[in-house]
Amino acid sequence: MKKVAVLQSNYIPWKGVFDIIHDVDLFIFYDEVQYVPRSWQNRNLIRVPNGTQWLTVPVCSDRASAIDEVTIADSKWPAKHFNAICTNYGKTPYFDEYKSFLEHVYFEKK
Repeated sequence: MKKVAVLQSNYIPWKGVFDIIHDVDLFIFYDEVQYVPRSWQNRNLIRVPNGTQWLTVPVCSDRASAIDEVTIADSKWPAKHFNAICTNYGKTPYFDEYKSFLEHVYFEKK
């Protein structure tokens, strides 16, 4: 019997998503459902010295848009998010091992 998991996509998914992907035979991102403005779909929290900070990807959508129809509103957010992550996690153990991967994701992927 095959195990299948279906989840909606989120920006900066929680660790459990990767555990689910690892534990199933088939993983599906279900992105043909309604996009919910101001949700985890385009934003997430990171820890900062004084609490938390929102990282939000600016998007163009309306209430009737599906997740896969949403477009990104401007191109400045990757640098802002990358800098926030480096500033707040740059001195943590193992950060240097992942920094080049994050640069690739934020600056080279479309």
